[in-house]
Amino acid sequence: MRAFILLPVFGLMACDPMPTIPETDLPFFGDGYRTVGDQCRRVGEDAFTNQFLDDMADLVGCPEDMENLDVFALDTGGVEVARKDGFVLYSVPRG
Repeated sequence: MRAFILLPVFGLMACDPMPTIPETDLPFFGDGYRTVGDQCRRVGEDAFTNQFLDDMADLVGCPEDMENLDVFALDTGGVEVARKDGFVLYSVPRG
């Protein structure tokens, strides 16, 4: 009877580490925009963001190096309104 070492198999099943989020003072809130764990998140009001807030849209920030940034904009109808601290800010229509 042969003994098998399972340690390498478990190593293959390990999850990828969470992506690094740039340091910023943007007032993010929530656990992800559209679903929990998404890299994009809603942005609240401060002296910088208040010019982009709209009653008919969500202000959403996504890391500018996010792999599917263009897809996010197309899927949500988001319009880029600013960039700050490595994030792209989108005005995403509600509806």
